[in-house]
Amino acid sequence: MDGAAGPGEGPAHETLQTLSQRLRVQEEEMELVKAALAEALRLLRLHGSSASLQGSGTPAPTRDSSTPAPPGLPPTCSPSLVSRGTQTEGQLEMEPSSEPPGLSNGPPALQGGSEEPSGTQSEGGCSSSSGAGSPGPPGVLRPLQPLQRSDTPRRNSSSSSSPSERPRQKLSRKAASSANLLLRSGSTESRGSKDPLSSPGGPGSRRSNYNLEGISVKMFLRGRPITMYIPSGIRSLEELPSGPPPETLSLDWVYGYRGRDSRSNLFVLRSGEVVYFIACVVVLYRPGGGPGGPGGGGQRHYRGHTDCVRCLAVHPDGVRVASGQTAGVDKDGKPLQPVVHIWDSETLLKLQEIGLGAFERGVGALAFSAVDQGAFLCVVDDSNEHMLSVWDCNRGVKLAEIKSTNDSVLAVGFSPRDSSCIVTSGKSHVHFWNWSGGAGVPGNGTLARKQGVFGKYKKPKFIPCFVFLPDGNILTGDSEGNILTWGRSVSDSKTPGRGGAKETYTIVAQAHAHEGSIFALCLRRDGTVLSGGGRDRRLVQWGPGLVALQEAEIPEHFGAVRAIAEGLGSELLVGTTKNALLRGDLAQGFSPVIQGHTDELWGLCTHPSQNRFLTCGHDRQLCLWDGEGHALAWSMDLKETGLCADFHPSGAVVVVGLNTGRWLVLDTETKEIVSDVTDGNEQLSVVRYSPDGLYLAIGSHDNMIYIYSVSSCGTKSSRFGRCMGHSSFITHLDWSKDGNFIMSNSGDYEILYWDVAGGCKLLRNRYESRDREWATYTCVLGFHVYGVWPDGSDGTDINSLCRSHNERVVAVADDFCKVHLFQYPCARAKAPSRMYSGHGSHVTSVRFTHDDSYLVSLGGKDASIFQWRVLGAGGSGPAPATPSRTPSLSPASSLDV
Repeated sequence: MDGAAGPGEGPAHETLQTLSQRLRVQEEEMELVKAALAEALRLLRLHGSSASLQGSGTPAPTRDSSTPAPPGLPPTCSPSLVSRGTQTEGQLEMEPSSEPPGLSNGPPALQGGSEEPSGTQSEGGCSSSSGAGSPGPPGVLRPLQPLQRSDTPRRNSSSSSSPSERPRQKLSRKAASSANLLLRSGSTESRGSKDPLSSPGGPGSRRSNYNLEGISVKMFLRGRPITMYIPSGIRSLEELPSGPPPETLSLDWVYGYRGRDSRSNLFVLRSGEVVYFIACVVVLYRPGGGPGGPGGGGQRHYRGHTDCVRCLAVHPDGVRVASGQTAGVDKDGKPLQPVVHIWDSETLLKLQEIGLGAFERGVGALAFSAVDQGAFLCVVDDSNEHMLSVWDCNRGVKLAEIKSTNDSVLAVGFSPRDSSCIVTSGKSHVHFWNWSGGAGVPGNGTLARKQGVFGKYKKPKFIPCFVFLPDGNILTGDSEGNILTWGRSVSDSKTPGRGGAKETYTIVAQAHAHEGSIFALCLRRDGTVLSGGGRDRRLVQWGPGLVALQEAEIPEHFGAVRAIAEGLGSELLVGTTKNALLRGDLAQGFSPVIQGHTDELWGLCTHPSQNRFLTCGHDRQLCLWDGEGHALAWSMDLKETGLCADFHPSGAVVVVGLNTGRWLVLDTETKEIVSDVTDGNEQLSVVRYSPDGLYLAIGSHDNMIYIYSVSSCGTKSSRFGRCMGHSSFITHLDWSKDGNFIMSNSGDYEILYWDVAGGCKLLRNRYESRDREWATYTCVLGFHVYGVWPDGSDGTDINSLCRSHNERVVAVADDFCKVHLFQYPCARAKAPSRMYSGHGSHVTSVRFTHDDSYLVSLGGKDASIFQWRVLGAGGSGPAPATPSRTPSLSPASSLDV
């Protein structure tokens, strides 16, 4: 049944009801204040008598746990449960609160058997108000506005104020330190001379919140206090686990390939491994099976970069690799400068770091010289001038640099016959550069440019690719679908005083090859050339004189051809614009070996009994992955953005929540939609089946949780009720182990509890839920996980967390591209963790597989899926090293041409 208010109850009735409720609660609080003052006076008398006894040499009387507390107050807990810097032992907490006047969060003994959460609730579980500060008629509480996520890089604020003063400040951004983030109710130290019972009010002050020591902990997010009650079985925080967990993570597999918006991203090494990149990871993939056959194989990973990799180049020896990354900022707002790494593909050790501090925004293109044993590297950065520089690979020094052009530069390369000749191409240009090395003296070299002359031929808008032919000519592919052949000519200069010969680069021939842009050209070992089209998705092989020999078409659902690499024999590797890596040949066709999403990811759930998981996101694709075979089991087009998903406990069906308020139930084997329901018109942020599979909870951005009763197989459902009471959008929820209760978080940092089996009722006394056991723990706010929040957090720094099924560790996805592993429970401030990098964007979700053997994490805008192997305390390998710097969100800024 719904918890909505009955018909006929208008705004006036609700206002009157709210005022009446406030009056009742305030009367109860007055009684509580009287009891508190009486207790304070008793303690003062006790202190006075103790001082007089000590002055006479008589021991002062002590009160142990067997001494009963005053009437109306619970017995005091062990002082070891109380952190420092909040209040004097035995005093009542008088912290200002952002909650509306007249509401308290204390245990039943403090509240007269009644307790309200931080948002005001009307009778029957209906949401009425929360927060203060909004304009409106007196006596009516206004809802707290939900906090909006910002797209700007996150920064930690700092403050020099003392810990005793910080809780009284209104924090506009992030809390200044852990003293401000986590405060314990009750302390063994005094705040100073300021009396908490006579704390002044005034504009901006918040209501007092009464809690006794050892009952609860409190943390602040954006100045909003969040109270969490300590389970009764915990006598002291020192009993809880400390230190990082013995479990570690090892990157097992990376799903996806960055082909949508990057080039120079696919090569084959001397070892036969395919090298490509996604997010901050360069992947070395060992294909399995024959050409055109199934994938298999394995992966290794170079993880030395601190931000998204944007381009690759392979040394002529087929072993060394150069990879360039983009610029970014860390979580403190400090810039992470773009850089080029040269590393050994056999050992995965970094050999040289080139250009740190020399590039702006990012590294757009790079190439090794083909002669001179590949001693030189040319780099084009992504600055406005697109600086072209030449570097000594062995010494890591810059030999020459020049402003290239204000237009986009999409490709760069050395001539295979002459290292003094460099070619760049991009928006409406082909430039031929003559490089003089300056005898190898750093900065002494020169670069001179000659523009390619189009003459009678139409100048294309973009020239994305080129390739050098054995005869010295150059082929370019452009946005008009043409392949142009460029040749060099030398003529006598007729200008007096100039002398010498004039060298020009002109078009020798033109062939129309594709409909739409040509994205890739590849010179094969037999001298033929392959071209890959964008709009027509054709792969064409060209003989001498640009005569078409053979062609194949890439299936539409894989996208256009982005990159081509030649494998063993006649085998070809093709990267596509829909982030797929295909393997095959022109005769037999191509099959995918690596696939991925193409846009921001949010939805993730793992199968209840198999190593499978499901993902969805802004590309509207729903994908089921086989974690054992490292392959895509199936995918389907949702037609709408998928934001959340969950498997039924039987594994037979899966529910997917969309951004329009719709949710679908699909058969996991046939992909058939067995149910299509809409709740509200706002996006759904969380869907979750109860442990017994009898209920389904749908958390929406309309502030409500919709509850459905579900058949045993999960194929049929009917509305059971609504949980109404949150004052902001639902972010996370979990079911209790008995399947009767729900814990939920919201956008304004509320923690609410619901009795679902009892009619979707709000449990007003949150203190009574402190000992409830939860089947899953994915709520980011709660006593058992409050230690995962970083120092100075603003409330949006943690996107997702997940407790392992064995209840030993908690995995956390943060907003700074990191995955963390904490011990569980994690109820200590600034708890230590094991931290893992690799994502190039905010990590949106983490989930353990059914047997805790793997952890799956989703990158947001980098569209990457990482599968981590969970190693125990005696695991078969060390945890991967963590770079000292933190990557930040790297938007896909390259123009897709």
